[in-house]
Amino acid sequence: MRRLILGAVVGLWPLLAQADPIALQPDQVLRGHFVQDRFLAGFAHPVRSEGSFVLAPGRGLIWRGEKPFAVLSVITPAGMAQSLGGKPTMHLSAAQVPFLARLHQVMAGAMAGDWPAVEAEFILTRTGDRITLTPRGGELAQPVKAITARMDRFVEEVEVIKGEGDRDHLVFSQQGISRTPLSEDEAAAFALVK
Repeated sequence: MRRLILGAVVGLWPLLAQADPIALQPDQVLRGHFVQDRFLAGFAHPVRSEGSFVLAPGRGLIWRGEKPFAVLSVITPAGMAQSLGGKPTMHLSAAQVPFLARLHQVMAGAMAGDWPAVEAEFILTRTGDRITLTPRGGELAQPVKAITARMDRFVEEVEVIKGEGDRDHLVFSQQGISRTPLSEDEAAAFALVK
């Protein structure tokens, strides 16, 4: 669950870090690529993964790890689902875990330009081309201590500080907002969460 929460928070970055925050329209979709290095206390080398993400208003977030193995994580207003190598590993409804509804509200707030909804959960600090989000407390503060990003038009790089010396470093590329409809694959991913 922490990985999916982290994916959802990181998925907000392309929207949160704009100098002039953008708001996705209902017919727009944000797509991009990521490379993530996970530094774990006690390990000499980071664990690298890469993949793509899709952020769609009213639908949610798809976080698709492609290397070193296929992991699909999806969060929608109805809950979250995860699969590994095409086999379902987790499905939680928002009714089972009310926190998921709050997390989706933050995502939807960012996509709609509702910054008070985002700032209800995070303290935002901007300095030049960097933005830092610090959870105000609650469940988001458990997996994440602070997140710092460097941006240009979109977020280029993110550092996620977690507890016990762990941290994630993400580099984003190939990001773009389009009015291209969801692909069959993307629609099928969102349909995993019922």
